[in-house]
Amino acid sequence: MTAHAPPPLPALPGRPCSIAAALSVVGEKWALLAVRELFYGNHRFERLVENTGAPRDRLTARLRALEEAGVVERRLYQERPPRYEYHLTEAGRDLAPLTQALLAWGDRWLLPEPPVTLRHAPAGSPEHSLDAAWICRTCGEPAGRHDVGLQINTPGWDRQGPTG
Repeated sequence: MTAHAPPPLPALPGRPCSIAAALSVVGEKWALLAVRELFYGNHRFERLVENTGAPRDRLTARLRALEEAGVVERRLYQERPPRYEYHLTEAGRDLAPLTQALLAWGDRWLLPEPPVTLRHAPAGSPEHSLDAAWICRTCGEPAGRHDVGLQINTPGWDRQGPTG
């Protein structure tokens, strides 16, 4: 359920799918690395270029696309000459579980040592490493991959594909 009307997306081939729609916005390397840097607190273009390794023109294009999609917003921090910082919107901040999942997967399957560790600092408790998990908001129980089912909501489609 969305809190606002999403931006119009081009028609996507294949199964109607929220994953495909999301990938059309953030499914490119430089877009996700820019989002990572914004989560890390880096908001200025020069820092984003340096930390992502992206070509300037490509990063500019990705940031514009993320802005058009409502994932980031530009904020003026200097008037003469005009200079902007980039900040995540609510939609951008909602990408946190995606970036955390990619980080955990890369740590487990691709790198010998984690380059960063996420930390959790709950009020009144000592800070510790964050080990994120899926928790069902309805019942409060952890949800493992064998506990999760699929409900097809698009007419004319089932688990196998188009029905007609």
